[in-house]
Amino acid sequence: MWSLTGRLVTGLATAVLAGGLVTLSAQQVSAGTDATTADATPAGGREVVGEPLSPLSPTVPRAGDGSRRGTDDWRIRRPAAGRIAAYTTAISAPAGTRVGLKVSTRARGYRVSAYRIGSYRGGTGALVWRSGFLAGEEQAEPVLDPVETRTVVAPWHESLVLDTTGWEPGFYVLKLRTGSGWETAAPYVVSSPAATGTVALVAPVATWQAYNRWGGYSLYDGADGDRRSWAVSYDRPFNLATGANDYRTAAIPVIVRAERLRQLSGVRLSYFTDVDLDQDPGLLEGARGYVSMGHDEYWTPAMRHAVEQARDGGTNLAFLGANTMYWRIRLQDRGTGPARLEVGYRSDASLDPERDERPAEATSRFRDPPAPESEQGLVGMEYECFPVEADYVVTSPTWFGFAGTGVHLGDRFAGLVGPEADRVYLDARTPRPMEVLSHTSYSCRGVVTTAQSVYYTTPSGAGVFTAGTLRWGCAVVDRCEHPLGDRTRDFVRKVTDTLLRAYAAGPVGRTEPARDTVSQYPLPDVNSVEAS
Repeated sequence: MWSLTGRLVTGLATAVLAGGLVTLSAQQVSAGTDATTADATPAGGREVVGEPLSPLSPTVPRAGDGSRRGTDDWRIRRPAAGRIAAYTTAISAPAGTRVGLKVSTRARGYRVSAYRIGSYRGGTGALVWRSGFLAGEEQAEPVLDPVETRTVVAPWHESLVLDTTGWEPGFYVLKLRTGSGWETAAPYVVSSPAATGTVALVAPVATWQAYNRWGGYSLYDGADGDRRSWAVSYDRPFNLATGANDYRTAAIPVIVRAERLRQLSGVRLSYFTDVDLDQDPGLLEGARGYVSMGHDEYWTPAMRHAVEQARDGGTNLAFLGANTMYWRIRLQDRGTGPARLEVGYRSDASLDPERDERPAEATSRFRDPPAPESEQGLVGMEYECFPVEADYVVTSPTWFGFAGTGVHLGDRFAGLVGPEADRVYLDARTPRPMEVLSHTSYSCRGVVTTAQSVYYTTPSGAGVFTAGTLRWGCAVVDRCEHPLGDRTRDFVRKVTDTLLRAYAAGPVGRTEPARDTVSQYPLPDVNSVEAS
């Protein structure tokens, strides 16, 4: 079976270069699903074949049903380390879609459990469906297809099909567990029929896929010293250690908070992925709010235009992260379905074959030629630095989003800014009026620079908040790289709640216009820090 223990040796098992396909040897496949522990049978040993379990009713309780019993069993407690891996045939789809799950395992059998993430009595997930005990099957080795772009594909057949009829729109975790207790998971979104009148929670799956090292390749790294991928496929599992791990530390805390408000305040929510925005640029029409949850670095032009169009129509925006919309990508179809290939040449942008024919689709940074369009025009800032370790220093304590937090001018929240941060570049691209909510100085690899969080408003009445730090989502539950403390957790929770409530009421800029304060700060329009 493909080894997922992180060990690499040289040599390809099979090469069919004319067809653009290379089979990866077991030793070449690196970076497992959750951990790099030794591939050994746990104490006690053998696979235990359980009794068949009748599937649960597929009807999911409404999210507003506070009486529903919850659980945290969706969490991975014994990472599979290569013993089982799986991926869905679609990253999101409306309720009622029959979604394939492709599974490969060396175990004798496994079960699949589907959990909807929310705010429930007793936990943050509701078990909505569970399979019987299914026979395990070790499927084919992953391949590079094509080898020219180092695109890893797991050429597996469907192991089972999930009928999502009756499933409530929302964010789901599909958890797989072998008979001896080894576990992995696949994220999945049941998309809403429309965003009209809702606050849309959008999962940044394109960024998860860019960092996904399953099979040894991502848009950042290649196996055994080989160069990285120029295109990555959704036809492979997520490596939960480096890819979709962000859903647990950034997206889910925000989702649980939003679902809590749905129960307490009647905030209407809708659910999508950024791939949905690419495929349907009018998807956010009529939405009252849009929330980017966490690290949201990789965007297509269609994603950007969808969010810009929504903002210009009065939809409030919240970017609860940093390094947002930094790299331009393309999504392309594969034989397995639409938008199953993510193309991103990154710093090798000059090699992108579409660069001359379609410059607006060239996969460079958004701010770079041949079609420069800085992220600042939408987000309000540009990505500035990694790594960052800095305090969040309040500069506008009367901003409506800080109501009820008790903050004063100059209050600090130690370590809340990091490990990546944004900065305002005060030039013609800067949205105005813009209010600087926090401002702090720090050293980025020996160069002194600054970080901000901001709020701006538009003629449409839309309000736009950008946190400017990757730690916003994990701070909601105080599970960042290091503890931030109860005070910071409570502050971030309160601000998030206030924004969601206000956004749900409509264009917040009409009642809470931004004060234009950016000119009060030293914000040069020249970048003296090498951002990436």
